[in-house]
Amino acid sequence: MSAGYNTVGSNPSPYGAGDPYYNESSGYITPHPVKKRTSNWIKIGVPVLILVIIGAVLGGVLGSRASKTNEGSEGSGSSSKSEAAASSAASVKLEIGRFATSTNSEFMMPVYPSTASPAFTSPTFTSTTNDALAWPADPFKPQKPEATTTRTDRPRLIAPAYKWQALPKLIKGDPYLKGWNDTIFGNASEYYTLPPVKYNLDGGNGILDNAREIKMRIKAFAYVYHMTNDTKWNAAGNGTSSFGSDPDRWNSGHFLDTAEMTAAFAIAYDWLYSQWSEDQKSKIRFTLIKYGLHFGVTPNPSALWWQTNTTGNWNCVCNGGLTLGALAILGDDDSGIAEQVLGQTIPNALDNCAFAVSNDGTWSETANYWYFGTTGHAEMSSALLTATGSHYGLLDKNPDFSKTGDFHMYVSGSTSLFNYGDHGPNKFSTTANSMLFYGDHYNEPQYMLFQREQYDAAEPWSMFWYNPTVSGAFWDGAQLDQFFDNGLDQWASMRSSWTDSNALYVAVKAGKLQGHQTHNDLDAGDFVLDALGTRWAGELGSGDYLSPNYFSNDTQNSDRWLYYRKMTEGQNTILINQANQNVAAAPVVVTHDTSGTSQGSSTVLDIPKDSTAYWVTDISSAYFNGDTVKRGVRLLNGRKQVLIQDEIQTSSSVQWRMHTNATVTIDSSGTSATLALDGQTLIIQMIDPPSGAAFTTSEAVRFSSDPIPPAPDQPNPGVTVLMISVPVTAGPYTLQTLFNPQWSGMSASDFVKPPKVSLDQWSLTSHNN
Repeated sequence: MSAGYNTVGSNPSPYGAGDPYYNESSGYITPHPVKKRTSNWIKIGVPVLILVIIGAVLGGVLGSRASKTNEGSEGSGSSSKSEAAASSAASVKLEIGRFATSTNSEFMMPVYPSTASPAFTSPTFTSTTNDALAWPADPFKPQKPEATTTRTDRPRLIAPAYKWQALPKLIKGDPYLKGWNDTIFGNASEYYTLPPVKYNLDGGNGILDNAREIKMRIKAFAYVYHMTNDTKWNAAGNGTSSFGSDPDRWNSGHFLDTAEMTAAFAIAYDWLYSQWSEDQKSKIRFTLIKYGLHFGVTPNPSALWWQTNTTGNWNCVCNGGLTLGALAILGDDDSGIAEQVLGQTIPNALDNCAFAVSNDGTWSETANYWYFGTTGHAEMSSALLTATGSHYGLLDKNPDFSKTGDFHMYVSGSTSLFNYGDHGPNKFSTTANSMLFYGDHYNEPQYMLFQREQYDAAEPWSMFWYNPTVSGAFWDGAQLDQFFDNGLDQWASMRSSWTDSNALYVAVKAGKLQGHQTHNDLDAGDFVLDALGTRWAGELGSGDYLSPNYFSNDTQNSDRWLYYRKMTEGQNTILINQANQNVAAAPVVVTHDTSGTSQGSSTVLDIPKDSTAYWVTDISSAYFNGDTVKRGVRLLNGRKQVLIQDEIQTSSSVQWRMHTNATVTIDSSGTSATLALDGQTLIIQMIDPPSGAAFTTSEAVRFSSDPIPPAPDQPNPGVTVLMISVPVTAGPYTLQTLFNPQWSGMSASDFVKPPKVSLDQWSLTSHNN
């Protein structure tokens, strides 16, 4: 079973290989199938709780949906005018249907029709009280919200009863809710055929996969139970061996495990509250406290390090899981631990999690770790809002948090994320559906419209975070380019379309090489390139998280930088003297600009010939011995070609490096390389290269002279390194590398040869012919 909520069964990632358990991508590069683990499993079942849920809930899934009598079903009917109006409005939405017509099976990206539509309008939320089109108001409106005072009805976490009651009618009138609902039912049925989750303490990520898979299943099972209200399958569990060993079954030493298991049990306790006997509730509370909440408030610096100066996914996920657990049992718990937990998690998240987003919206770790962090942040914020009536500043203490939806949209290319750095473990219950929650809360409808088309949208959170009054197309009015200038990150995103699967997309980064929770690479100057429906320059992603000292530290001599996928030679950038970059680098964005081209309402975009964007960075501080390197990336010829220009001064050897899945053929002059991939062709040419510069290729492996890492590198089969090797020379010199995707209908004469303009002189018109 693949991670997330996509259709079961997927292809392997095009980039990187080795152990798929530690190469999980965002889902934009095709997610890995479930690993056929070779480590020894402790073959015991999941706790009684999970088996009871399987019995209580899945009967409803497998039974006839036509016979369901759920608590939120419509009454016997009203013939009022408002009902007729609601029916009419819902019919219009259903007739238009979902905007994306399918999902690309290789990259799991939405495919849009080449057309215009009256529905493709500017993103907005419409104001309506029509109960077939909009959520009713929450009746719970405390005048002075307190974190330890909850609503009296259940559920209280994320999906209150009033939303369950309104949901069936909304599903009938909204093609997205209807499709997601069907997928959740299908996934729950699929999960039911799988054996119980088996305990596996892997030594690196602990039982994190176990915890997130259990959470994923519980969400689906509990959702389907509510939608069927079929109680004939309850109390089916008969007890199994314990999940893990006392006294720390949920592995608090790797606290993400504890947090995700706590969240899973909290959801089960709260969403199925009416189905538990008092004895069962007592047992679940005991388990939550003993193996979850207790460890969150017991002083233990080695386990709770994430509480101090940790602005990343760890703080968000850990505080989020503990908060859900405390809110779930608040009022039923007579030990006082729930109040104690909330008194700790909320202020700690305000000081840490809330600031994982920088002032330009970029997530502090990597594009993939955005998923984990924002899921934890959104779950915590949403649960606090629904249970107690306030988020207590979690959504607005950082005034720039609202920009992180822009980060996610622009870091998403035509085929994949700009997936620099580590990708993280399997996602399972982790999705990008925080975009739905943020879109609604921050009044940014484009976030919601973007996410609703993605393959991972179909899961229970989306059913309650989605605002069905949203309308329009996310791309209508969306700028094609965006520059992110925060000193920690520094990166640019440029494209030719938001909706064309074949569109050109190039993203490039500089930024600091420390301060990313030890998830980054030594990769100043790194880039990716999409065109013609495939990725030509790609990222290798995570190394093996179990490798010795992989996360040891981010100092210059860290063993982390001995692994190929993390070292500079494993990136798409300039390598000098075959040495890693300087971790103390502080690159400077010299200049950037854009013609300001935005997409209109149509999915078909006619790009003006003078439409362009460029980005220039000085990454000299990433190199030693006074070497200087500037890199510029520019779109040419109506965004059909890309120029990468490097200005270098060094007395050491230089390699220009790019990792690709393409088959590479180099011409006899050594100045032109033809890449073939997925039935398409890309030609890369050097323009007026320095003497002796030539294209060469190699496998994606370390140099024989490199220091030996503590464990062998993962293999990278199918990946070729395209290189330009420059002999030792004092310089300065310029490398101009021109990327020419072979677009249908373009002849050789249609491509332009750019003039040689120094990076300091680049402007919007500097390359006009």
